Amino acid sequence: MSDGLFDQFKTWYEKRHDYARDWKARTGGQVVATMCTYTPEELLIAAGMLPVRVLGAHEPQNVTEPHIFGMFCPFCRDSLAQGLLGRFDYAEGVTLTQSCIQYRQTFGSWRLHVPTVKWDYYVPMPNEVQSQHSRKAHYEEVQSFRVFLQTLTGKEITDAMLTDALAVCDENRRLLRELYEYRKEADPKVTGVEALYASLTAQFIDKREHNEMLKKVLAALPSRKMERKTGARFMTIGSENDDVAFMGMVESVGATIVVDDQCSGSRYFWNASKPEGDVIKAIADRYCDRPACPTKDYPAHTRFDHVLGLAKDYGVQGAIFLQQKFCDPHEGDYPDLKRHLEDNGIPTLFLEFDITNPIGPFRIRIEAFLETLSEEELF
Repeated sequence: MSDGLFDQFKTWYEKRHDYARDWKARTGGQVVATMCTYTPEELLIAAGMLPVRVLGAHEPQNVTEPHIFGMFCPFCRDSLAQGLLGRFDYAEGVTLTQSCIQYRQTFGSWRLHVPTVKWDYYVPMPNEVQSQHSRKAHYEEVQSFRVFLQTLTGKEITDAMLTDALAVCDENRRLLRELYEYRKEADPKVTGVEALYASLTAQFIDKREHNEMLKKVLAALPSRKMERKTGARFMTIGSENDDVAFMGMVESVGATIVVDDQCSGSRYFWNASKPEGDVIKAIADRYCDRPACPTKDYPAHTRFDHVLGLAKDYGVQGAIFLQQKFCDPHEGDYPDLKRHLEDNGIPTLFLEFDITNPIGPFRIRIEAFLETLSEEELF
């Protein structure tokens, strides 16, 4: 599209480090590098800080081998490289909430070897969020994080401050859900690339500023005229993925990505909090209730029906698994989730992602996938 409606999100994404430095200069607040979308960012916002999600750069690098194994997933290696190369030199702190073992070791190396980091905090979180004990356990961990931040800043983080921060985050989540609703239309008014820019920037832009831009975009969407054909309706499935070049390629060969199940997209914002008299409980429970990452989806695989439900709601004609190489949690889910989708009439394609991706060969595989969908329509 050339109407410029999503240009601000694109600029924020491409100049995210410039934005963070400018925010720090304008406000005098601390910037905190967050290494998982399970991080309770409401507490950081209430403390007057800017949470900035650590993303990779999709560039070749040779600085991580002394610190973590080359068999760690590309996102681990790319994330650590960004810290070691000084890309996040404006961040005073770094946090991680319980994640896969590879990313935990990435965090451990970041906290030890990125010299600009002044403090770090690891938020334990129950892996088995389906357990009857998980909510109480996570409540205590979120409360401990609150105490740590109060001690760090020397300032009380009141319930009123937390309630305000939660309201801002929930508004952002609701606005992003509203944006995704436009992707259900027969001719979606939002492309997959545009939706990716909007969902990713929510993870490192001041939420109030991001909300105002979302409202402007949503006000303009009802009258928006698309200058492209929708083509095949695809869904992307996987962990973190912000490879805009890949998404753009998919949407240039006769398809539109209409929905995703990724932590760089819908899993980050899909559910808002539920009303509670205790604001810490509202925050903690919201993260236990969110669409599950494979590391937190057992013994029952709640994620499988959630993904299938998205596919049906958005009229998906094909699902593309974007598998980070060596990603054990998603790799373990893949065979059963693939079967679950295909048994319900959703064809799938598996692509293995690295730090840099071969767009040419991937284009050939996407085009071949499109041909198989056309053949199914013929017969």
